[in-house]
Amino acid sequence: MASNAPVGKPTDMSSPRLPKVAGIDSTVPAPPHTVAPLPGVPSAAPPSDAALPPGVLIQDRLASWVSDLTTLHELTERLIKTDSLDGALREMLGAGAALVGARRGMAVLEPADGLGPTSTIGLGLAHADLGTIETVPRGSGSYGRLLDGLSEADPPGAGLPEADPPGAGLPGNGPTAPRRPARVPEPIAIRDVRTEEGLDPRHREVAARLGYAASYALPLATEEAGRLGAAVWLYDEPAEPDERRRHLIGLYGRFATEHLARLLQVERARARVATVAEELLPSRLPRVPGVRLAVRHLTGPQGGGDWYDALPLPEGALGLAVGSVSGTGPSALAAMGRLRASLRAYAVMEGEDPVAVLSDLELLLRLTEPARSATALFAYAEPAQRRIVLAGAGHAPPLVVGDHRTEFVETSLSAPLGMLTCWEAPSVELSPAPGETVLLYTDGLLRRTGDATDRAFARLHAAASSVPRADRSDPGAVADHVLRTLLPGGLDPAVEGEDVVLLAARFE
Repeated sequence: MASNAPVGKPTDMSSPRLPKVAGIDSTVPAPPHTVAPLPGVPSAAPPSDAALPPGVLIQDRLASWVSDLTTLHELTERLIKTDSLDGALREMLGAGAALVGARRGMAVLEPADGLGPTSTIGLGLAHADLGTIETVPRGSGSYGRLLDGLSEADPPGAGLPEADPPGAGLPGNGPTAPRRPARVPEPIAIRDVRTEEGLDPRHREVAARLGYAASYALPLATEEAGRLGAAVWLYDEPAEPDERRRHLIGLYGRFATEHLARLLQVERARARVATVAEELLPSRLPRVPGVRLAVRHLTGPQGGGDWYDALPLPEGALGLAVGSVSGTGPSALAAMGRLRASLRAYAVMEGEDPVAVLSDLELLLRLTEPARSATALFAYAEPAQRRIVLAGAGHAPPLVVGDHRTEFVETSLSAPLGMLTCWEAPSVELSPAPGETVLLYTDGLLRRTGDATDRAFARLHAAASSVPRADRSDPGAVADHVLRTLLPGGLDPAVEGEDVVLLAARFE
C-alpha cells in the first residue's frame, strides 16, 4: 500500500503547487487507494503500486487531491449561495450525506449561547421520525452529546463552558472577560447500534423502529464561532466513514459552520430590527363602529422607516396614516418613531384639517431633522357618514376597491416632507360606498415589484381588481390577495429595499 505522506520533488517531473480553492488549503492528505471514491469523483488505482514508476504514483496522488478539492469546491460553492439558516442547513445536510456515504440524517441548530434561533432539519426523515429520535435521552444520542459539549471520552455530565455566559457584558452584568476559544468536540461514530456499549435501551429501540444501524455525528463548531449545533447521518447497515471521508467532511463542516455563523448574525440582527419596528408601531388596531381595519407590514433585512397608524378621534372619527422616512436601519427606525408620535399629537389637536396636520409635521421635520425627508398621508375619516378627508406629502394615492369600481383617488401632487418651500397641495374628500375598502400603502409596495412606476401602479390596480368577490367583505383578505399578487415570493431577504405597509379600511 502506498504511503500518504507528502512526496518530495521528483527528478523526472515538476510537482505543481495546487492553489487554494474556496478557502481550503490544497495540502489534503491523499486517500488510500483501497477506499471507494465519493460519488462522481474518479479515483482509480492499479492493483499494485510497487510495480509502478514513481512519476505515475505522484500523478495518481495529485489527481486524487485535485479530485477531492474539486468536490469540496463544488459543494462549498453551492453552500455559499444559500441565504437563510434553514436553506444552509438543508444544503449542508445533503452534501454531508454524499461525503460520508449515508442516505439519511438530521441537523440541529442550537447555538451554545442560548440566544437562538433553534431548528431541526431532516434528510430522508419525516417530521414524526425526527420527533421519535428526540425521545432518545440526550446523553445517549450522539448529536445530543455534541450539543452538550461532550465527546466519546467524556463522562456523562462533563459539558465544558466554551465562552462567556449569556448576558455577560450587558448593563448590570459586569465587564466581559476576554472570550475563550471554544473547545470543539470530536465527531462521534457509532458503527453498530446493536453492539455499541453504553447506549441507552431507548436508543436501540428507536434505531430498530426507524431502520438505521449506525450513525456518524459531526459538531457544527469552530474555535472562533463556538458550537452552533450538530449534524448526524444515519446508515442502513453497520458502517462508519473511513479516514478519507472523515477528513473531507471535517473540512466541509468547518466551512459550513463559519457560513452558518454569518447567517446566524444576520438573522439575529434582522429579528432585533423587526422587534424594534413592531414596538414602535401600534400593537393592535382600534375598533371603531362603521369601519373594519387590517394592516400588513413586511420588513426588509435592515429594517426601514415605513410606518402606519390608526387613531380614534373625538365624535367617533378615525385618523388613518401611512408614511415612510428616508434611510434604513436603527436611525431610520428612531426617526420613524418620533415622526409617528408627533403626527398623533397633531391629529388629536387638528385632525379635521389633514393639511394643517401635515404642515405642522413638515415644520417639525425641517427644524429637528433637516437632513432627512419623509412622505406621509393622513386621512380624517367619519365612518358613520362614510366620509374621508385626506392630504398627502409626496405619497402615493389611495386605492378604492369595491364591487362596482377599483380606482385611485385623485390627490394633489406635493413634494415630500422636508423638501417643501410652501404648502400648496389642498386636501381632497371622498365618500366610499357601503362595502368598499380604501387601501393606504407606502411606496415600498410599488418599488418592491421591481417595475417602473407606471407599470407598478397598473399591476397594483389589476391586483385589487382581481380580489375574489367572496373576500371583499374582509379587509385582511383584500390586503393578503394584493400582496400575494404583487409579491408572490414575499420580500426577498437577499435584496435590500424598503419596507412594505398596506393599511385596509372597509366601510360598512
